[in-house]
Amino acid sequence: MKLEQPERSTRAGLTPKEARELFRAGLSVPTAGYSAGYAQANLIIVPKDLAFDVLLFAQRNPKSCPILGVLEAGQTSNELLVDGDIRTDLPKYTVYENGEKIAEPTDLTEYWRDDLVTFIVGCSFTFEAALIENGISIAHIDHGTNVPMYKSSIRSASAGSLTGPMVVSMRPIPAAQVAHAVRITSRYPAVHGAPVHVGNPEEIGITDLGKPDFGDAPLMPDGAIPVFWACGVSPQAAVMESRPTLAIGHAPGHMLITDARDSQYQVP
Repeated sequence: MKLEQPERSTRAGLTPKEARELFRAGLSVPTAGYSAGYAQANLIIVPKDLAFDVLLFAQRNPKSCPILGVLEAGQTSNELLVDGDIRTDLPKYTVYENGEKIAEPTDLTEYWRDDLVTFIVGCSFTFEAALIENGISIAHIDHGTNVPMYKSSIRSASAGSLTGPMVVSMRPIPAAQVAHAVRITSRYPAVHGAPVHVGNPEEIGITDLGKPDFGDAPLMPDGAIPVFWACGVSPQAAVMESRPTLAIGHAPGHMLITDARDSQYQVP
């Protein structure tokens, strides 16, 4: 039986455990707006022999790849998903072989190996509740779509075998609220922090906002300005360019909902 997505108010009130149980049971939807008050996270999972390169890539690119936690080889849970399972508790994953996407499963059991190391990376969905609480609407939550994400012309710092573009997520913000949005999100450096660009998309290599590389095409309200944040899909863009034999990520927009509170990643 196909699971139906809960109403917006219901999904916002779900505990992380309740949300993960829905995804484990087969619900496959973007997670923006789920479990308000709890941090969401990106994933990049690689064989142990590539793990140091990923760690170095994250260290050199903290804006797009802020690490919240690392699971040791073969480990499937830690304090960020108590009683959870990293192989089943996201709504959808992406599997790459030699840089090519070969599958988007809802369960990684078939692909799991005991040498796989999981990196849990901060996600900008975490600060969306703070934006909403301060009167800034989030278009993709309002319309039930996935956030648009783009490969930018900003290059990530290379590390070992990994190199690629910075991926950015975009939210249309009313012009009068842009400065407010910058101030709010700058208080969450562990989940991408302040925007990397405001305004003209072409300045960062994006020629058509209507054709994102990941996620859904945006709905741009009148008077809104495109605002771009660094995105944790950047390691997957590096995988696509650098072509390791195997790598696994979350499907963009389909995040891990952690047991960590948003407030843990907020600075004064």
